[in-house]
Amino acid sequence: MAVNNSLTKSNNQKTFSNFLMGDAIRRKINETVGGANGQRFITSILSAVSTNPALQECEHSSIISAAFLGEALKLSPSPQLGQYYMVPFNKKSYDANGKEIKIKVAQFQLGYKGYIQLAERTGSYRTINVMAIKEGELIKYDPLNETIEVNLIEDDDIREQTPTIGYYAMFEYLNGFRKTMYWTKKKMLSHADKYSQAFSKEIYQKILDGKIPQKDMWKYSSFWYKDFDGMAFKTMLRQLISKWGIMSIEMQEAYTKDMAEIKENGDYDYIESQDIETTNHEVVETNISEEKQEDNIQNNEQIEQNEVKDSNNTDNNNFDDDFFD
Repeated sequence: MAVNNSLTKSNNQKTFSNFLMGDAIRRKINETVGGANGQRFITSILSAVSTNPALQECEHSSIISAAFLGEALKLSPSPQLGQYYMVPFNKKSYDANGKEIKIKVAQFQLGYKGYIQLAERTGSYRTINVMAIKEGELIKYDPLNETIEVNLIEDDDIREQTPTIGYYAMFEYLNGFRKTMYWTKKKMLSHADKYSQAFSKEIYQKILDGKIPQKDMWKYSSFWYKDFDGMAFKTMLRQLISKWGIMSIEMQEAYTKDMAEIKENGDYDYIESQDIETTNHEVVETNISEEKQEDNIQNNEQIEQNEVKDSNNTDNNNFDDDFFD
């Protein structure tokens, strides 16, 4: 029996847990993960899906494929660990009659802690770090010599409540090579506004000012709105590691497949963004262009630009872009 056919057929079952109990998917898990680790894998995926009910509406095979990639990278899908996420989004497709339809699939998204985890495994880094710089902490950043002078707030509670003014990332190899980067909060806001269809810095400011009613917050489900610092950390690490860092084979795979739909055969697609269905408050929409575009524009690196921001699109809030996150 072909795995593809059996998995597609299984998607008609009512629940994701029922899907996992199917003979075909059990065999696939045993082949891919191994019998000894199969139950651990199933438990971790069920836990991740249970925290995001919208994932249950996705094609079940897309959830498993994203999870298989995470397993191959030895990363956890636990939202608490933040190493990678399976994010539901709408994908444009066509039915047997050629009519355009939308289906929900899960996208693999690497979190910033996943980047750190993969970097540490290379055995090349003495240290790697990323953090928010708070108001009053920065004394001087010298971009020429890449040195920073700060006076960090010692009280964690006070520091957490203090506004962020910038982001700092650094790594140092065992051989002493060191690289640092500092972006102001203003630069990060402009970056997100330019490269993410999901984000508007004007809307973000309204949210911070409490001008968006709570009943309307479901419209702004991008991680840039929900966890701006987390998204900023990931952006800083992507910038730093992809340009100057040592990247293992598994890190290159994670970097390439980040923000993609993973196919059952291991191939991947960056899906054209579509308007979210406003009847479902949980499903988020994915724009794959944010970091990919920026890498291509600034560095001409291996990932091609997949999608540019539509200047005629006046509703930028119905998409999601990155984990992150």
